[in-house]
Amino acid sequence: MKLVAQKVSGASLKVDGKLVSEIGRGLVVYFGVKVGDTQAQAERCAEKIAALRVFPDEAGKMNLSVSDVKGEVLFVSQFTLYGDARKGNRPSFTEAERPERAAELYEFAAEKLLARGVPVKKGVFGADMQITQTNEGPVTIVYEI
Repeated sequence: MKLVAQKVSGASLKVDGKLVSEIGRGLVVYFGVKVGDTQAQAERCAEKIAALRVFPDEAGKMNLSVSDVKGEVLFVSQFTLYGDARKGNRPSFTEAERPERAAELYEFAAEKLLARGVPVKKGVFGADMQITQTNEGPVTIVYEI
């Protein structure tokens, strides 16, 4: 599994021009599932997102998590995180999990994140989504398990 987490002051997600999800301060997390990934990995990803310390404390150091700052997570499935463009110019997605299994793990990870007390807004799995976000920092963390 691969996550790309970006610290934001706000973000919104639309499908077909209609607002689906919107968050204030928090994280936009792009979530990719690789062939063979497991629920244990998805649970570990949820733990990592909830505990990731990328928000400043009173001294300005990145010591606080999204939970600590009472932030939200916009959780977006993104199979293109496993796009391989090393050969040619058109990415290959052979490492990305098939949609049915990836959707199961995406939903499972979202549930585990919610169970950790983090408000989660989601994208629409498999849809063409338009995401607007205001990055802070910018802070972007890539995590792969």
